Amino acid sequence: MQKKITAIVLLLILAAFGLWWWRGDKAASAPSLPPAPAEKLQVTASGYVAYTLLKQIGGERVQVRMLVPPGTEPHSFEPTPGTIIAVSASDLFVYVSPRVEPWVPDILRGISDVNALEAGPSHKDQDPHIWMTPYGALEMAQRIEKALIKTDPAGKAYYKERYKQFEAEIKALHESFGRDLAECRSRAVVHVGHLAFGNLANAYGLEFRALSGTSHQGEHSVQKLAELVRFIRKNKVQAVFTEEMIASDLADTVARETNVRVLPLYTVEEVSKTDFDSGVSYGDYMRRNLHNLKEGLKCRVQ
Repeated sequence: MQKKITAIVLLLILAAFGLWWWRGDKAASAPSLPPAPAEKLQVTASGYVAYTLLKQIGGERVQVRMLVPPGTEPHSFEPTPGTIIAVSASDLFVYVSPRVEPWVPDILRGISDVNALEAGPSHKDQDPHIWMTPYGALEMAQRIEKALIKTDPAGKAYYKERYKQFEAEIKALHESFGRDLAECRSRAVVHVGHLAFGNLANAYGLEFRALSGTSHQGEHSVQKLAELVRFIRKNKVQAVFTEEMIASDLADTVARETNVRVLPLYTVEEVSKTDFDSGVSYGDYMRRNLHNLKEGLKCRVQ
């Protein structure tokens, strides 16, 4: 009798073990977590102008990569086969224009099946630095919004809301520039660098003079430097401006010759590693520019 009971108990144990094993095997093969959310839209930006505007409009729905590394001069960047491979793996490629980024056509010839957006000026005779006015940047942001919606229709409401928020920031920024630069002791923005700030000066009634042309590669001749020094002395200019990422030798030379201050202006094209890691935005850079313009031009804030 005892043996019979023992056998029954063993059978029950084996049956329970078999049931546990069968259920455990099924449980292991079945998903125990909800499905992972859809991957973010993969977007490649040519440089920091496109990058910061994409981050502003795309928000959490996009993963943005930038081709020109922080601290690199964007006009002379040279793409590699790896660059083209990275762009080819993207859902969307956004650049400013071949006039600003002369290496972009090489990339466009090497990619297929990738949406590409030229976000810069629509007219070839325009100054290509259109983002240097708040509403120029908004124009670019609107093109980016439309491209994101076309590539990711499910995010339409999200992108539109992000654009609306950026539009409000732009309006406030424009009002600040107009108000704070209305009354200044000087209206001459003397820039020891390239012609990136002409649009900004024109928008707010300033006179812009630069040492070189629209590219960082402009010629800095002794004659041009002498002309700039004469202009500063004749017009009693209080400060000269230089770009944040170029060598300060020329600006320092002009400052010594004329006894004026040197203040930085930010093109947004080039970004330092520190600013990139900190996520400094388009609006942040423009507010820095406004602060330094007020200082250099001796503006009376109303």
